[in-house]
Amino acid sequence: MTDPADPADLAIGEEDRALLQDSVRGFLERHWPAEQALVRGNDPDALRRICRQLAGQGLTAMGCDQAAGGLREAAIVMQALGRAACPAPVADAFVINRIIGAAGHDKEMVAPLAALRDTLADGSGYVCLGLTGADPDANAGTVCLQQGRAHGRAAFLEGAAAASHYFLALEHGHAFALVEAGSPAIERVAQRALGTDGLWRIDLAGAPVLTTVDTGGQTDAIVATMRVLLAARALGAAERAFELAVDYAQTRRQFGRPVGAFQAVQHKLADNLIALTGVRLAVGNAADHHDRGAAGWLAFADALWSYACDALKQATLNTHHVFGAIGYAEDHEAPRHFRRVHLDTTRLGGARITHERLASRFLDGGPAAFPDFDLGPQAGRLRDELRAWLAEHWPAARREAFEERDATHREFDAAFARELGETGWIGLTWPQAHGGMARSPLELLAYMEEMERAGAPRAGAPIQSAALMLYGSPDQQRRYLPELLRGEVMIGMFYSEPDSGSDLASIRTSAVFEDGMWVINGQKIWTTTYWGDYMWLAARTDPNAKPPHAGISMFLLSGDTPGISRVPMRTMYDGEFCNTFFDDVRVPADALVGSLNGGWQVLVGSLGTERAYVGGGIAIKTACQFEEFCELLRHADGPDAALKSDPLVRQTLGGFAARIEIGRLLALNSVSIVARGQEPTWEAAMAKVFAGETMEAFCEAALEMLGMRGTLSRGSADAPLNGRTEQKLRHSLMWVISIGTNDIQRNLIALRGLGLPR
Repeated sequence: MTDPADPADLAIGEEDRALLQDSVRGFLERHWPAEQALVRGNDPDALRRICRQLAGQGLTAMGCDQAAGGLREAAIVMQALGRAACPAPVADAFVINRIIGAAGHDKEMVAPLAALRDTLADGSGYVCLGLTGADPDANAGTVCLQQGRAHGRAAFLEGAAAASHYFLALEHGHAFALVEAGSPAIERVAQRALGTDGLWRIDLAGAPVLTTVDTGGQTDAIVATMRVLLAARALGAAERAFELAVDYAQTRRQFGRPVGAFQAVQHKLADNLIALTGVRLAVGNAADHHDRGAAGWLAFADALWSYACDALKQATLNTHHVFGAIGYAEDHEAPRHFRRVHLDTTRLGGARITHERLASRFLDGGPAAFPDFDLGPQAGRLRDELRAWLAEHWPAARREAFEERDATHREFDAAFARELGETGWIGLTWPQAHGGMARSPLELLAYMEEMERAGAPRAGAPIQSAALMLYGSPDQQRRYLPELLRGEVMIGMFYSEPDSGSDLASIRTSAVFEDGMWVINGQKIWTTTYWGDYMWLAARTDPNAKPPHAGISMFLLSGDTPGISRVPMRTMYDGEFCNTFFDDVRVPADALVGSLNGGWQVLVGSLGTERAYVGGGIAIKTACQFEEFCELLRHADGPDAALKSDPLVRQTLGGFAARIEIGRLLALNSVSIVARGQEPTWEAAMAKVFAGETMEAFCEAALEMLGMRGTLSRGSADAPLNGRTEQKLRHSLMWVISIGTNDIQRNLIALRGLGLPR
């Protein structure tokens, strides 16, 4: 099912796929209009007609070879069919073409199979696929072969009333049989589902078999392929309903305002956008790996299905919540899309089967690790270099000693930072003009992954470095950048104030220019790197500016400047942050970075690109936590030994494995936007929201699985993973709140990503 493809055959770019998407959507608007979709979907003649028309576009030949269209292209078509509420058998045709292509060349089979492929390609027949014996759902039926005739039952078939042939999986799914739909030995029974027609059961009492096809042990791949296509169709349906809901929220008024201006509605729709984007990325990822013949594509397909089954259903519920009573009406589009999503994502055993498969991947042998994304050959080489370097410079013993340190500097090791500085990797993506390597954003993502997996401490100051390169004077660049590149200094970031957390435009710390010096007064809070060598400080230089953010300037000053006093505070996650007070702190004129009152541009400009990596950092941390926790369960003894066999534990872990994979994809999407020379805004916010809340939820679940022993802290007798389980739960709150709280991020997604009114 996944023969390696020639890379040249896979050179279908996003522009070509966008053209395919637009072409199929336009075709369906003309030939399958929305207002007639329900009636046509139950009309055998209409189904046969649309099948022939799609064949005329070459869409039922996909799967024959890569040139005809791979799984990625078939998924795009299925997504369009889902939007149009069109049950045309494109998925059936693709899977059948793949099965035929993978079959042997037995002389008795060649002619019938060639005829079947021609029938699919030209649309002269309507071939209905029944996975039956390959279907994880035991109620899908069983078909057996006796003396060249098919006996048994096949349920949940789409389009059976229009079919000219049935292609049915035999017992255990190791082979398929082709039978003619018109055989008198076949009885067709309607199965009304979710209050609508369209599904059928067929009973076979000795129907003659035209030919059989051995699957060559590819049952799992066949089912996974169909799951990708069903997920794509359900995604298309959910997206169409979502778009209608967004339009409705922009125009429907209640209490004198558009309903989309209410934060509750905005956040519900923002959650939908995150979920739908996650499924879309997962469909593309699984399909791309399939088309490349990658050995690990089944794991990506399992993650897609595990996540999509729950996420798409919840998205449709959210959509109906926004519509309110208008969505109840059957003449509205929303009900048909609700049904499509629920029918498609309940098929093939639902998410339960893939939850178990993912859990088995992490608990039952083999490497308990998420597969590396293919970030390109340069990133791959960098991974290898990093792993070798970290094995020498950050071995397990050094890491363990580091983790036992006082909380103040638990994220920073000065000696390690200098060693890393010798490699030049701190400036991995810096321009060469500033001493950097000018490597790609994708290589930086690979760097982040390897550093996190090794548990290495942070080094460098990426936000401040970026700001200095963009806005710093030549003297500032010559003074500070080499120190940062060598790993010799750290910079603390002083933004938040008692009344200015997410609303940084309201800061009140002042900077007044007197006698050639800047005099700073005020207070900053929640600073973690308060002990840094330098301080990056936002202060108000024009108290009367309109709007308020126009009167902010940015400064860089030494951490030991007179007039600065600090009051460290313990955090609930065993770290420290600080209240910092500025009492007539005097700094030279050249402490100003950028233009006077231009600090907001410095702040936003330097944070913009950096925010693209925030979600990635959290997703990587969560993946590492998950891997470590699964490793703990794999080797547990005593009472915990039974956990890895507990069905509820396995279902829970399988679900989180899928969610973490989606978080990684959202992060990769954000970084890929940077790689294209653009700046992600709401895309980065989506990655941050999803990753932070996934981390928080997983940490809660890990504690629940371990019970009271999981609450034991570092240094306590019997504490699992030396207390890291419970400590990471306490730390997870920070990632939901800091760097822009998730509620504020949802506002940004609603306003920027969806265009909802304020």
